[in-house]
Amino acid sequence: MRIVFLGTPGFAVPTLEALAREHEIALVVAQPDKPAGRGMKMHAPAVAQKAKELGLTLIQPPKIREGLDAIRDAKPDIGIVVAYGKILPKALLDIPRQGFLNIHGSILPKYRGAAPIQRAIEHGEIETGVTIMRVDEELDHGAIIAIEKTPIGPDERTPSLADRLSVIGAEALLKTLRASWTETEQDHAAATFAPKIEKSESQISWSEPARRIYDKFRAFYPWPGVNAGELKLIELARAESTEEGVLVECGEGALRVISVQRPGKAPVRAADYIRGGGTL
Repeated sequence: MRIVFLGTPGFAVPTLEALAREHEIALVVAQPDKPAGRGMKMHAPAVAQKAKELGLTLIQPPKIREGLDAIRDAKPDIGIVVAYGKILPKALLDIPRQGFLNIHGSILPKYRGAAPIQRAIEHGEIETGVTIMRVDEELDHGAIIAIEKTPIGPDERTPSLADRLSVIGAEALLKTLRASWTETEQDHAAATFAPKIEKSESQISWSEPARRIYDKFRAFYPWPGVNAGELKLIELARAESTEEGVLVECGEGALRVISVQRPGKAPVRAADYIRGGGTL
């Protein structure tokens, strides 16, 4: 099957690799390189790097409409999109004869939007998964083809869950493409949304329940992290943890603070911070 693949971050890489093993990747489309790091040097997104490693034809148009001609010329049977980062216009969706399929990092219709993995952890979910779905012109709105579920560990953080879901999604998509599939319309009335994470959300108050603070810490690790005032909480653990740290009473329950960071300073052990006159 000739495939045009749209994706940008590391979450999409396992799917690109899996598809390349079983199908013909006619074209890869990723977001443009962006400046990053202290020197603000240009860095290619993970999908662009992997496409080059695999010797695949790659384009990185600033706007997706600028890549439509190249996508048409690729004559794809089907389009696959994984965390590309933009809503796809109808002019693009109509190009492959079988349309576009997407891997979304939640059990739809829950957590439509940009941050399904983080929001599921933030809200204390104990289970999530991936959905293979038909792409339409609305946000994560298309028909469901397959769902694969996985538990969320009580101490699991965004990076490890995202890594696991990326592999689960890649295998679920391959399984879908190997057979004929049926499509089931989503229950749109049951939809919930997972908006993009904003840095301004990093503030916590010790008057909140410990469980809520800890879920937020796990969800927002490593970025944007969580802060108590100007103090960044680098490492937290549940109160029952055996890790060495400072026990802090919360509005309900307690948490163990392992390490912290003041603005412009290096991270330190919370116990050392307290001994030096600091307060949490």
